[in-house]
Amino acid sequence: MEISFKKIELEDRELIDSYLSQKTYRSCELIFPNIYLWSRKYPTDFAVVEDTMVFRGTLEDGEPSLTFPAGKPEQAHKAMDVVIQWFQEQGKELHMHLVQEQEFELLESWYPGKFQIEYDRDSADYVYETEKLTTLAGKKLHGKRNHINKFKENHPDWVYESINEENVEECFQMALKWRREAECDQDEEKRAEMCVTLNALRLLKELELKGGLLRTEPEGEVIAFTIGEPLNPDTFVVHIEKAFAEIQGAYPMINQQFVTHEAQEYQYVNREEDTGAEGLRKAKLSYRPVFLVEKGTVTQV
Repeated sequence: MEISFKKIELEDRELIDSYLSQKTYRSCELIFPNIYLWSRKYPTDFAVVEDTMVFRGTLEDGEPSLTFPAGKPEQAHKAMDVVIQWFQEQGKELHMHLVQEQEFELLESWYPGKFQIEYDRDSADYVYETEKLTTLAGKKLHGKRNHINKFKENHPDWVYESINEENVEECFQMALKWRREAECDQDEEKRAEMCVTLNALRLLKELELKGGLLRTEPEGEVIAFTIGEPLNPDTFVVHIEKAFAEIQGAYPMINQQFVTHEAQEYQYVNREEDTGAEGLRKAKLSYRPVFLVEKGTVTQV
């Protein structure tokens, strides 16, 4: 069984979106800009199988791994039959990644006892209620309000702006300065993340991304920016957030302002995973997520 895979290009967006829009889950990875931007670091291609779409990645040992077919359930079942046969003909063990609980339940109903899933806590997305990120109401978020109040006290003339063609270059320059200060060139993962950040700014319009920035005064330099987009009808996802750490309150301030200005139409905000970084996990938990989106790897029993 031959599956014809294709490298992801900008012109593939409409086709890819037509299949991904049929998924109702809230995983941050399976959305076109993220797939496209990260496919340069983690090679990813795609194929249409039985009127569904699958994406192929590569494991550390070089073996292939596919995503669960995106499409209508009855077509996904047909596509899985093809995927299973494809792995068999390749002489390889079936391996799937970014599989969510609802998808594994379908696999179990179609092929009882044939597969197992292992969830990875480090890759779980944090999802918050938009209203709570906006108001920061309640005792548990008191510290966040204090940081924001301190920022406003130190920078009474602060300004929030949506990122556009006129100010995106300033964000680009701020990102380069942030990269130097964070010594990203000394760390492969940080270097890859910054590459994605710069490309997201460069392709902001083409990828239909939304962005917001903070200035310390109307004519001041950019001290923070963030980028995100709608994930599904009720969820907005924040892909990138950068601020100068030495400016107290800059991170919680850009977080709140971006959600306030760009995400009010959505019930939830997905702020992606913590990758297992202790400091990042503590920060994400401190905002009190309403739930986590767990993703796992599926293998044969």
